[in-house]
Amino acid sequence: MSSPVIAVIEDNEDNRHLMHALLSDRYELREYPTGIEALEALRGFVPDLILMDISLPGMDGVQVLEYLHREPRLRQVPVIALTAHAMTGDREQLLEAGFDEYVAKPIVDEEILFEAIERLLVRET
Repeated sequence: MSSPVIAVIEDNEDNRHLMHALLSDRYELREYPTGIEALEALRGFVPDLILMDISLPGMDGVQVLEYLHREPRLRQVPVIALTAHAMTGDREQLLEAGFDEYVAKPIVDEEILFEAIERLLVRET
């Protein structure tokens, strides 16, 4: 059985390296530094889950999510907001925008990330 595929949309190279270090032994990762590059790649495949930064160059994470929700073959893919936007109300605002889960950066407790991913992957099967 193959590993679930997670698309990591994150412009910060250090954060992409961290995601790789935390997740690559459990999942197949496909990494994209911009939402635009991710959307181009997603024309060719459907990941099992998306981890997405909110502050992306060119097209922010909320705009990328809106595009994903308009695409019939991508709208059911769970998307986790992985963001430094951690002010009061940010979590609620991003969940209301349509993200399935919210994980604040910097990641202090990776178990929170693992649990969010596993909960959403189980929901999809």
